[in-house]
Amino acid sequence: MEAQIQANYTYMGRNFSNISLTNEDSTAFSDCNSDRSGEFPTTSGQSKRLLLACATEKSDDLIEQLVSDLESESIEDKKQAAMELRLLAKNKSENRVKIARAGAIRPLIALISSKDPELQEHGVTAILNLSLCDENKELLASSGAIRPLVRALKIGTSTGKENAACALLRLSQFEENKSAIGRSGAIPALVDLLETGNFRGKKDASTALYSLCSLKENKIRAVEAGIMKPLVELMADFESNMVDKAAFVMSVLVSLPEARAALVEEGGIPVLVEIIEVGSPRQKEIAAVILLQLCDASVVYRNMVAREGAIPPLVALSQAGTKRAKQKAEALIELLRRPRSGNAASSSDSSD
Repeated sequence: MEAQIQANYTYMGRNFSNISLTNEDSTAFSDCNSDRSGEFPTTSGQSKRLLLACATEKSDDLIEQLVSDLESESIEDKKQAAMELRLLAKNKSENRVKIARAGAIRPLIALISSKDPELQEHGVTAILNLSLCDENKELLASSGAIRPLVRALKIGTSTGKENAACALLRLSQFEENKSAIGRSGAIPALVDLLETGNFRGKKDASTALYSLCSLKENKIRAVEAGIMKPLVELMADFESNMVDKAAFVMSVLVSLPEARAALVEEGGIPVLVEIIEVGSPRQKEIAAVILLQLCDASVVYRNMVAREGAIPPLVALSQAGTKRAKQKAEALIELLRRPRSGNAASSSDSSD
């Protein structure tokens, strides 16, 4: 049985402590928590009905009414309905199923294409909150949510872009959706968010890219979109709080020769060696994983890593790192100490 957590819920400046959240709910946004749904004003009558629905099990009638309001001719009615559905879906997992079954998904998807930025943002975020439920993921994709979410990722508000990235991440958790998301133009837009977004945007973009780039065709799209430049920059900036996430994304890309070449061209080798020297234990481990893939592929890259002075910090890592880091460091040291000629390479990139 899922444990119940009593959570305080703040809305319109008031605290409510009678809403029970499951462990699943409390961690649902742990890797992509972009919903800011407690920030929106509403009238006292509307907040009363919403809070009553959130705090009790009697949300069915309200949900049906809100879904009906999504089809209203009034922009304000649509905004209010989408905002309330977004809140209901955020705070109670059972509401996510109820809202989907009430027919909200298609009209919410339609809102994502609205020219009104606020309406679009409510639509995107309601879809994000609904996508937290596994039962809804397939329905969202089959109902055509992917392309509108990609459009919002490209031209939405700052929050809309972040939440679109999160929603695409949730949909990408179904393997069959990854190809469709990649074909819809999401990868360049996510790379742009990774490069130009605020911290929340960069975090959400990197998480979505990590999931999507388990697919080779999406790896190629990411490299072609110039992902290595922002990844190297984020890994070089220890104040960015993005070193780990950027390194994990890079680790899934460097299986491609094109990715390795781009990493080197963007100055990634000195950055990786610096991480081996001064990074956290986890950062050192993932940097060793990346360097091993790089050195195993090319004598030229192996020589470049050795010239950066990688062997002393790798020796230290082999003695005091995590179990995996020790193994990777030992393998790297062995590679770097081999005779450095083209004939000695077990494998090589075309750049050799």
